[in-house]
Amino acid sequence: MLTGSCLCGAIAYEADAPLARIVHCHCQTCRKTHGSAFSSVTAVPREAFRWTRGHERLGAFESSPGKFRRFCTGCGSHLMAERVAQPVVLLRLGCLDTEVRDRPQVHIWRSEGASWYDPKVLGDELPRGLT
Repeated sequence: MLTGSCLCGAIAYEADAPLARIVHCHCQTCRKTHGSAFSSVTAVPREAFRWTRGHERLGAFESSPGKFRRFCTGCGSHLMAERVAQPVVLLRLGCLDTEVRDRPQVHIWRSEGASWYDPKVLGDELPRGLT
């Protein structure tokens, strides 16, 4: 069972499915949506996914024809994305509450990747106040 929630805790979900392939997407839309170098996602069967709390607080943005990104209207956390006609939904791993021990299997859309992203950099913790 996978569980997840938004930053403010108003919205939560469950997916009665194993964590499948982890994908890091570097497309410009994902980078802008998440304000980061890439978005980490996994696909789960639509019939295994359900909102358990706060679905009335969901907002949606159609980022490309037929693709909806669902987010909390209170805190802005992006929780999942879906193409309504497809049999899977994409969970945003940053909102998972379930511990993840698996490693990513693939990076996609690297051609649109952020020029400043360097996967070889292993950083120390930031000084206090910069997080």
